[in-house]
Amino acid sequence: MTMALTAGGIRTGGMTAEERKVIFASSLGTVFEWYDFYIYGTLGAFLAKYFFSNVPPNVGFIFALLAFAAGFAVRPFGALIFGRLGDMIGRKYTFLITMTLMGIGTFFIGVIPGYDTWGILAPIVLIALRLVQGLALGGEYGGAATYVAEHAPKNRRGYYTSWIQTTATLGLFLALLLILGIRSWMGEATFGDWGWRIPFLLSGILLVISIWIRLSLNESPVFQKMKDEGTTSRRPLTESFGEWGNAKIAIFALLGATAGEAVVWYGGQFYALFFLTQTIKVPAVTAQIMIVVALALGTPAFILFGWLSDKIGRKPIILAGFLLAAVTYFPIFKGITHFANPKLETALVSSPVTVITDPSECSFQFKATGTEKFTTGCDIAKSGLVNLSVNYTNQDAPKGAPAQVKIGEQTLTATSPDFAKALPAAIKAHGYPASADPNDINTVMTTVLLWILVIYVTLVYAPIAAWLVELFPSRIRYSSMSLPYHIGNGWFGGFLPATVFAIVAATGNIYSGLWYPVGVAVMSLVIGFLFLPETKDVDITKT
Repeated sequence: MTMALTAGGIRTGGMTAEERKVIFASSLGTVFEWYDFYIYGTLGAFLAKYFFSNVPPNVGFIFALLAFAAGFAVRPFGALIFGRLGDMIGRKYTFLITMTLMGIGTFFIGVIPGYDTWGILAPIVLIALRLVQGLALGGEYGGAATYVAEHAPKNRRGYYTSWIQTTATLGLFLALLLILGIRSWMGEATFGDWGWRIPFLLSGILLVISIWIRLSLNESPVFQKMKDEGTTSRRPLTESFGEWGNAKIAIFALLGATAGEAVVWYGGQFYALFFLTQTIKVPAVTAQIMIVVALALGTPAFILFGWLSDKIGRKPIILAGFLLAAVTYFPIFKGITHFANPKLETALVSSPVTVITDPSECSFQFKATGTEKFTTGCDIAKSGLVNLSVNYTNQDAPKGAPAQVKIGEQTLTATSPDFAKALPAAIKAHGYPASADPNDINTVMTTVLLWILVIYVTLVYAPIAAWLVELFPSRIRYSSMSLPYHIGNGWFGGFLPATVFAIVAATGNIYSGLWYPVGVAVMSLVIGFLFLPETKDVDITKT
């Protein structure tokens, strides 16, 4: 590749071979992150079967999800631990450690024996591996983004770091294809017996490649300069979060950038898949194929918007993504219902349902861990209707009156022994389909709407690595950007499914849960616009 310098000292020309290697090696960590996320979430039923076989299947599945959640819960702590190391001993060595820990954790989940062989040790080791993964992931993204940005020419940081952002979607894409391919090739019986381990074991290939490449990399030039000059921070956490000037920027970065990015990211990919399969009952394989196509079509936009952010700035592109999501989420998800399950759309309009109950019996059914129990008549009625994708209105009943569900002229009592069977039968009799009819699914239009959601993801996610890197001084950059990123994505994004379910159950409308991502996106739009600066031209070598 040729390169030259302009009069202002800004480099032109293509990437050097060293820069391409830097981007590739750094991006593999994000591939790992989302690859692991999806295979664990998708294969949770098999993990429950083999590692929690001493309890009933439904309880075992909850325990498997709790082990999954434990990895998310410790990510902010990993951001603190490895962020501090990255600012003290270097970017390269820190994210070499995080990659190794992450890969070992994923690989050994596919190796360790189940409960039948190891007894109680099996679930203990599984949870320990998840904790190791979570801690490592907390330090991985900040290190990768910082390392790439500190290697990039001043006028190309958005473009260079956008390659890291593509790998989040590519990790999901890779996991989807592998799981679908292995299941189809082996058959469900063999896959359920031992084939589910293969996606975990294949992560070993990613690990070996990544370690080999990362060992050959040099330290970030910005950090090396600080080290040579003796200007590295001795107390990066205290400087980042104990001094108001820096802590204030971290808070604004969380509330004005990463929180909104997280809900648009999760809303446009993971919640979209959940909505297709769980809410409007599209067959899982059909839904996954449409998501894969939308991801494939949308992924190049990461590079486009990263490049564009070097021209017009990070801030306008990310804020545009927040605004578009806030304005269009409701019509887009209603459009997905229209094109993917028109019979459900018709039933929602023609067969209204009413829950008649004492309001004091109704809980806000937020299931943060999946173990919470909601057992009143009101909660039983509402959760049953939400699981069947039925809209309903709420009508107050006298205090102490049993909760009832009125469907047309038919009335069911939620506390009756046969309610669990009677409700689906009554709903079906009033025109609600048990699942989407494959002949009714307009796959082209549904995929187009999913692609639009992916484009929103690329708007908010492509420039955010460069924006976060540029917000903080180099001496505390690793620590300062890692914590808001992982709180935003782990908490605001990670709690999106539970929050959406609780809102839907409380209001009785299958779309009302969208107020959560819309509300957070609006919050970030306002805070980001008012309190976060444009950063594309800042000097990131300043300590």
